[in-house]
Amino acid sequence: MYLLDELIYFPPVIQADDHGLLAIGGDLSSERLLLAYKSGIFPWFEADQPILWYSPNPRMVLLFPNLKISKSMRQLLKKKPFTVTINQNFEAVITRCANQTRKNQTGTWITKTMINAYTKLHQLGIALSVEVWQETKLVGGLYGVNLKDQKIFCGESMFTEVSNASKVAFIYMCQYFQQKQYKFIDCQMHNDHLESLGAIEISRTDFMKALQSK
Repeated sequence: MYLLDELIYFPPVIQADDHGLLAIGGDLSSERLLLAYKSGIFPWFEADQPILWYSPNPRMVLLFPNLKISKSMRQLLKKKPFTVTINQNFEAVITRCANQTRKNQTGTWITKTMINAYTKLHQLGIALSVEVWQETKLVGGLYGVNLKDQKIFCGESMFTEVSNASKVAFIYMCQYFQQKQYKFIDCQMHNDHLESLGAIEISRTDFMKALQSK
């Protein structure tokens, strides 16, 4: 495991351990975060831990042709019960993601420090949010890091306050970036829910090739 200091640097991802942990320490400055994502690395840690940086192998991604939309979801989408927007309230989305109750999880990895760091990325035009509204109430959404040059969107977290709102956000996000001819959505680590929506695991080598190709 590599111990980071003030220098904005990451070791090669091949040095990550079997759990994907690559480095520890450093900070969450916009410069370091952007270098991390462009290098196939992301931070993931809890409030009582130091900053931990991961590059898992395999890597979970959503290839757009693999997106699974159930028959019931298609019927729901036709009824248009929600309004979906992009970058209308990033801070509210990331805060709701932090407060979302999750199965088998006692706390959140989206700490106040993380919220501040990603809000700064949003202000720089790098982090993006999708909002789902029921009339004027924010009921679902997601956020992540938009690597425009690499044409990859790195999804971070999503929340829902009514049934299917987060799925609507996810589907909208996929369709939005597919239209922009992105390569795929980076889902980072395996997740049963994302797998049900069509996400698959690929090798870190293949992920890095896609990240580095134009």
